[in-house]
Amino acid sequence: MCLASDGTGEPSLVPQHVNALIVSEKLVDGCPQALFEDPLINVLIFVGSLVVLDRACDLTVTNAVKISDVAGFGKKTIGFILVAFCSSLPALSVSVLASLTGRIDVAIGNALGSNIANTSLILGVCLILLTLKSPKGSRLFAVSAKEETETMYYGLFTGSAIPIILFYMGNASRILGIVLVAVFGAYTYWLVRRKQGPNVPSEAQPRPGLKKRLSLAFLGGAFVVVASYFLVDSASSIALFMHVDQAVIGGTIVAFGTSVSVLSASVRAVMKGQADVSLGNVVGSIFVNATLILGASLALWALSVDVTILFNVVLFSALTSVFVWFFLSSDWMNWKVGVVLVFMYFLFLVMSFGGYKP
Repeated sequence: MCLASDGTGEPSLVPQHVNALIVSEKLVDGCPQALFEDPLINVLIFVGSLVVLDRACDLTVTNAVKISDVAGFGKKTIGFILVAFCSSLPALSVSVLASLTGRIDVAIGNALGSNIANTSLILGVCLILLTLKSPKGSRLFAVSAKEETETMYYGLFTGSAIPIILFYMGNASRILGIVLVAVFGAYTYWLVRRKQGPNVPSEAQPRPGLKKRLSLAFLGGAFVVVASYFLVDSASSIALFMHVDQAVIGGTIVAFGTSVSVLSASVRAVMKGQADVSLGNVVGSIFVNATLILGASLALWALSVDVTILFNVVLFSALTSVFVWFFLSSDWMNWKVGVVLVFMYFLFLVMSFGGYKP
């Protein structure tokens, strides 16, 4: 189902600039048809794209960390922003390509669905693992979060407020998308200036290996973009075959796939005893999804989008962020909260695929 509207309530065709980008594709009910029609081929392409997406993102993030170290940026300045952006690159690529190829429902579903995965599944799993690793682990998780309370709360506030605003407005437009991208840019600039402080480069002379790391990071990013295209294309075909809205596929399967990199990075941080890094990774991804990724998707789409059709995704995106905000501020971050958060994610999946209608 395409969510585009021209303001009259009638379904709208894909914009002309989208047709120019997908000349080789046919349109089915106003939406572009996938490159392959065989369901089995699309399932194989989807799984393969997820694997390539995860490996390519890992390559990009690993070399982004090395770049920040080699260039002497420091983890709390440009390096911090660089790694956070690279972790969200799969979700950004998928949503942008989905919007450009006429699948705005997949784009918005992926942006908000990734937040649901971050705040419920990923954070819940990390809390459970942290408690199993150390009985006092969940307490340390909450204490470490206090060091960056203002930043954490702002990220969670943004993640919960934007879906509520979207649902209240009923329709989202390109103007809103530009505003969201501007919010991301302004806050990132403020965060860099705030965290920069008196940074002193670790070495005066340039370090070797920077060109190699940059090349590998760009190579990983290129594979992320290519894998994202095939992921969106195959997911749309699977949704059509299963008679499931593309918004549901985008908010569940695609969103989970683009969140795998955040999941693996957060779990690795927890196992290394870096609980604060894990929480910062999750909250940072929430902010990026709600501003940059959602904003870019809307800014690249020429028509108004009826977001009320995405009721489940919008509802759970706001609800899970509010829950985490409450638990974090109350120092109740323990394994029980983790179980509740994971349960909320599976409840979201059941309501999405169970044909629930508001």
